[in-house]
Amino acid sequence: METCESCPEDQWSSPTRDTCIKRPLHFLSFEEILGMSLVVIATVFFGTASSVLWVFIKYRNTPLVKANNQNLSYALLVSLLICFLLSFIFIGQPKELTCLMRQTTFGFVFTVAISSVLGKTLTVLVVFNATKPGSKLRKYVGSRISTGLVILCSLGEFIICVTWLIFAPPFVELDTKTIPGTIIVQCNEGSIIAFYVAVSYIGVLAVFSFIVAFISRKLPDTFNEAQHITFSMLVFCSVWMSFIPTYLSTKGKYMVAVEIFAILASNGALLCFIFFPKCYIILLRPDRNTKRDIKVKVFQIHG
Repeated sequence: METCESCPEDQWSSPTRDTCIKRPLHFLSFEEILGMSLVVIATVFFGTASSVLWVFIKYRNTPLVKANNQNLSYALLVSLLICFLLSFIFIGQPKELTCLMRQTTFGFVFTVAISSVLGKTLTVLVVFNATKPGSKLRKYVGSRISTGLVILCSLGEFIICVTWLIFAPPFVELDTKTIPGTIIVQCNEGSIIAFYVAVSYIGVLAVFSFIVAFISRKLPDTFNEAQHITFSMLVFCSVWMSFIPTYLSTKGKYMVAVEIFAILASNGALLCFIFFPKCYIILLRPDRNTKRDIKVKVFQIHG
């Protein structure tokens, strides 16, 4: 006791209390089962989204692909592909660059995806009402309005993320207090306010997309994409509503794993419920992929 010395921050006292040993680093790695499982799931989703994109490009001239604005379909699929890839930067030891990219890049790309869903839903609503005699909405039928909406909504998240990176950027943090004898290597968000503002912005767009899709769900079968969007957004919102309390109650690598799971589950819901029914008709029921069956009579949204 008379010659007791404190160990450095990155070391811990041995069980015999006669020397200092290196603290093990705690983070979600590619080598452990949890990390490998998430990598496999992300890879499967990425491959599936790539296949769907290939199908939509190959059959881009068919009525089904054109019916609900194929440009937004491409934008949504590409943003989903990037989101699945971004899952990989959450795994592995955090570095300065990955900490800067994690939340900001994901937030922006995720906003593009949700904005595309919102644009597709509004397209359904506008096109249906534009077919009514004397409707003033006919001048808004076209891909320019929906594309402009995606750009405008994405610009809002872009400004939030750039402001975040300029004034309070995320950084690598070594937590030596939470788990005794272990160093948790994690990304400090820099500004928790900026983090919640970015997440809340996405949440508002998601809720608005769900409301518009819910309103449009009972439109005639001609525009039944809103039914699929409604269900996908219901799953999407449910995942992220359950994510927040779970995320706040976990620490270390499990916190990161929860966020990756939420990313994969919510994006997977958008991919499955919006695009799988279309792929089923395109690949297995080509007899239904005609103008007569799709019933796009007057207005078609061409990409």
